[in-house]
Amino acid sequence: MYSMSDLKVGLKIELDSSIYIVTTYAHTNPGKGQAFVKVKIKNMKTGQVLEKTFKKGDSIKKPDFEDKEMQYLYKDDQGYHFMDTATYEQTFIEEEQLGDVGKFLQENANVKVLFHNEEMIDIQLPAHLVFVISHTEPGLKGDTTGTATKPATLDTGAIIQVPLFVNEGEKVRVDTRTGAYIERAK
Repeated sequence: MYSMSDLKVGLKIELDSSIYIVTTYAHTNPGKGQAFVKVKIKNMKTGQVLEKTFKKGDSIKKPDFEDKEMQYLYKDDQGYHFMDTATYEQTFIEEEQLGDVGKFLQENANVKVLFHNEEMIDIQLPAHLVFVISHTEPGLKGDTTGTATKPATLDTGAIIQVPLFVNEGEKVRVDTRTGAYIERAK
């Protein structure tokens, strides 16, 4: 069990048999009365956002998670298919459940998958990955210091903003948490 003092942004908690992640946190210590924590929590399965207040002495259930190393295989009309690297058992997750993470999945890449009650609830990609630009407008020579950007399609189909000097066929490093271009990769 977690207490009020354990709460922080990014912590996963269980409320009413659902898993939530803390997205905002504000500790308040009023002049009169006891301190409390006001948090916004997001349901990891449905995306619903709630505001909750916890007082000193409240206990919050710690979810029972299982982390598995899995390999992303492919995407079809059913969803995204993964294979457990230990048991070779295959499973899939629907596109709606995966959200924005799906656009950065590379075939045959190993990812950490979070399970709760035998159900896949979260996929954790490495923070930075290298992708190939499959389509973008031609680059401009000499424009290496400007802040202007242009859209570029990655080999996974994701569209990101890149500087004007980046060309089609180049490898770029991307922050998978924000979808932001970081740098050219070798």
